[in-house]
Amino acid sequence: MYKMKNVIVRGLAAVSLLCLSFVAGAQYRDGVKPDTAGETAGASVQQILEAADSSEVPVVITLDQALQIALSENIAVKVADKEIERTKYAKRGTYAALFPQIDGSGSYQRTIKRQVVYFDGNPMAGLGGSSSGSGSSSGTGSGSEGSTSSSKGGGIEMGRLNTMSFGVSAAMPIINAQLWESVKITGMDVELAVEKARSSRLNMVSQVKNAYYAALFAKEAFDVYREVYENALNNYYETEKKYNVQKATELDMARAKTNVANAIPNVYNAESSVMLSLWQLKAVMGVDLEMNIDVVGSINDYAGMLEYDTAQHNEISLESNSTMKQLAIQAEELARSIRLKQYAYIPTLSLAFNFSGNTMFNDVPSSQWNWTPYSTVGLSLQIPIFSGLKRMNDVKQARNQYQQMQYNITDTERNLKIAIRQSLNTMDTNVKSYSAAEEAVDAAQKAYNIASKSYEVGRATLTDLNDAQLALTQAKLSQSQAIYNFVVAKTSLEQNLGYDFTTEE
Repeated sequence: MYKMKNVIVRGLAAVSLLCLSFVAGAQYRDGVKPDTAGETAGASVQQILEAADSSEVPVVITLDQALQIALSENIAVKVADKEIERTKYAKRGTYAALFPQIDGSGSYQRTIKRQVVYFDGNPMAGLGGSSSGSGSSSGTGSGSEGSTSSSKGGGIEMGRLNTMSFGVSAAMPIINAQLWESVKITGMDVELAVEKARSSRLNMVSQVKNAYYAALFAKEAFDVYREVYENALNNYYETEKKYNVQKATELDMARAKTNVANAIPNVYNAESSVMLSLWQLKAVMGVDLEMNIDVVGSINDYAGMLEYDTAQHNEISLESNSTMKQLAIQAEELARSIRLKQYAYIPTLSLAFNFSGNTMFNDVPSSQWNWTPYSTVGLSLQIPIFSGLKRMNDVKQARNQYQQMQYNITDTERNLKIAIRQSLNTMDTNVKSYSAAEEAVDAAQKAYNIASKSYEVGRATLTDLNDAQLALTQAKLSQSQAIYNFVVAKTSLEQNLGYDFTTEE
């Protein structure tokens, strides 16, 4: 019976070793080798993407390289750039209204049935209906020139079979206050699109940073749980030795075996978190999820950021905040919109020119066409008098929208200041948490080392060792969690303050 139990336990240990080998291999695939961390330094975005698309070994990238790739490949950034281009075209289209508008026209008509004209009270009207005499001959002659006598009622057919005309017209505003103001508003649309594009970039930078930090934190958690697994396995072997010489009870063996079994799912969950975080990073970067990309370093590399001086933000300034800038531009547009509605009361003056020519002919050669040109030039003055109070209501509506915008600006400013203070508070809290966790890690590591040695010589129980291992695991995770929370809060702070990722801090 004892031998059977020993075989089972050793089989479990072998399976555990196999699992550890698999996990370690997965970490090598998804992890960072220290000697390859600088291989992509100085490489262009295209070179990194080409390497990641074809390499079997992960191409490690720094945070700055991840940001550069995102600025080049992120869909939201590309859409924002296209929006800037669209508003520029719209602005040019509005400016075109200030220039002369020139149009040409041309037409051709073929008469199927000519119009008949009657002259009531004309003493010659009856001649058209005569069947003999000079009236008949006169009608025939008239028909050869394009008009003939009607056979009924004494009417006369008028016109010729073909009519051709062409024309050129030009118009230009001279005084139009509404048009001038609309041009200015359209110009501000371009400015607003540029600021929205900047906001998209700031949002993208925050997403990439958070995804990058999340990947580093997931890898740190994986390392911690893998260490827990290795310690549990070593403790199992140590307990087995004691059990074989009857210095450990069967309960100790069961506990050691349980610790190994419990450690394995944590390792796999941590490995899955690493993979998911890397997929999330590639998604926000805008690259193919199948690209073999990994992050360089450890979350602990950013512990130096905890020295950030949060006191410099006691006076919160939102002058670079993208949301506030967009609202300011929109408020200015609404202010100009009020003036635009008020300018509807101002008369408008425009200049117009028209030139046309036409000819009418029967089926004769073009050399016999007789063109008659016609041209005009003039000024057109339009004075608004009464529109059913429409203009007055339009002005009131624009003022109402402007007041709503002012309320939105005040509310948004308050919320942003709250968010900034929350980020600063989170940063301060995690600085203190990190200091406490750092001391806890040192103490827990020392306690675990003592418990491990004491267990080897039989002066401590497996329960004492497990308690020391649990305390060490929690301390390490708390330390990494404090760094992660700090850098995420700092990223949110930078976004709310409107810092670009290239801004020197």
